Amino acid sequence: MLYIVPTPIGNLEDFTFRGVRILKEVDLILVESYKVSKKLLDFYNIKNKIKKYHIYNEHKICCNLINEIKKGKKLALISNAGTPSISDPGFLLIKYCIQSSITIECLPGPTAIIPALVISGLSIHEFTFIGFLPKKKRKIKLKKLSKESRTIVLYESPHRLLRTLNDIKYFFGLKRNIVICKEISKIFQFISRGNIEEIIFFYKNVKKILGEYTIIIDKYYS
Repeated sequence: MLYIVPTPIGNLEDFTFRGVRILKEVDLILVESYKVSKKLLDFYNIKNKIKKYHIYNEHKICCNLINEIKKGKKLALISNAGTPSISDPGFLLIKYCIQSSITIECLPGPTAIIPALVISGLSIHEFTFIGFLPKKKRKIKLKKLSKESRTIVLYESPHRLLRTLNDIKYFFGLKRNIVICKEISKIFQFISRGNIEEIIFFYKNVKKILGEYTIIIDKYYS
């Protein structure tokens, strides 16, 4: 059995009773980072064995993990925050488990996408989630998205935020409304709303851009 266990994206109290129970019961917890996961595990007094699983080692250790599960061990996969495989490691192990007819159970739980969409005030009847923009063919992707008839959700890191906002301005035009959610559910949660020029002006005047950002772009109205 492989359990996919979502973990809080900010507030440690957002963890579920079931998530805690499973992490205490499994034979091994796969973590993206010892340092980050230790805060959560210590908070809930979870003492189980842990092992690193991230994008740099997943190709090397997936087969060994599959063999451990086939021997009868129960494993749980967590990421630094949110639901594993959503812009985080996890897809490869899940794929290997399916190919090996191993049972997978994914718990419902935290992700920045839904709270950001709900709080945005934009149309969310239909939306498309992009995650992080690709490093290659980035401009081609943005040009295609500029005519998207659904609300768009992106993730962005602090050091690329202004670059991405300027690219949105270039491809989407000056009047498109956007909402930026910083640090959802954390102490420094902050929501900024406006058209692209207003948002760029705001962040140009921020002394140091820190944190994690979810960008919601209003759909294209033809």
